[in-house]
Amino acid sequence: MRFALTLCGLFYALLCLFSIVTGLLYAGGKKELNPLELSDRFMARLSDGEKLRRFTVKMGWVTFGVGIVQGLTAWALFRRGGGLCYAIALGFTLFSIASVAFKLKGKINAFPLLKCAAYLAILTVLLLPGARALFFS
Repeated sequence: MRFALTLCGLFYALLCLFSIVTGLLYAGGKKELNPLELSDRFMARLSDGEKLRRFTVKMGWVTFGVGIVQGLTAWALFRRGGGLCYAIALGFTLFSIASVAFKLKGKINAFPLLKCAAYLAILTVLLLPGARALFFS
């Protein structure tokens, strides 16, 4: 069970690094918004170049913030130090599943489906009695 929680923590740590770097690239105007992350209908509303640029900068800072929370979640999974760590890991995993499900609306492709599968696997691990015991021991 410790190994499974460590793998979950490593997944969140990698996502943390990816999100922080990607967020800074979006916010700095160095990278275009990834259309796989948003529904086609939403992307169509951003057809104006200036709107898309402003939204990309905002999404950059949101992505950066999510990266910080992913890092906190990785820390909680590595530390396993009681109820607060468990609540952080479980809460952010549930938030991530809801976020990916919302983004999937009208757009099914491999990238969000793989993320959703990973989050569901983490949720399964967190809900196992052995995992809870490690957090609360």
